[in-house]
Amino acid sequence: MTFDRGALQGEAPDVAPMLLNKLLVHGACVGRIVEVEAYTADDPASHTYRGETLRNSVMFGPPGHLYCYRSYGIHTCANIVTGRPGHGAAVLIRALVPVAGVDEMRRRRGRSTGLADGPGKLCQALGLTLAHNGADLCGSGPVSLVDDGTPPPRSPLIGPRIGITKGVDTPWRFRVP
Repeated sequence: MTFDRGALQGEAPDVAPMLLNKLLVHGACVGRIVEVEAYTADDPASHTYRGETLRNSVMFGPPGHLYCYRSYGIHTCANIVTGRPGHGAAVLIRALVPVAGVDEMRRRRGRSTGLADGPGKLCQALGLTLAHNGADLCGSGPVSLVDDGTPPPRSPLIGPRIGITKGVDTPWRFRVP
């Protein structure tokens, strides 16, 4: 079942752990979300910290859309927009466990291990590009967020976010144990 958009209207640090164990689907490729990081408009590590721009406008809502960007000009990364429209918040999808379409993921990645254990790797494995920026994850489009009934962990691992230089001590990284 496609994920309920209303559940994504909360604050990113509250929504982030609820996304653990949900499925991200693109075509025949499916991955279970096992690691995420939250970013809010008042967070110096967030792309929305300095306000809305053409690049980050998707992060300002509505919730339930995919915000894609290039990291270091090389890797596509994907975030799930949260909060109310105009708020500027999202949850970075950091890692997936492949569930379906594994052969296609291997082909895209050119390897058989480490297919989706990083934000750039998972986008490459799923075939997500900047063209997917703004995709409605709660609709009937090519990319969707699905709840198959697997609950998030009762006690997710919580820690500081990684790969950033500002707000590094903020404990908004959530992982499946």
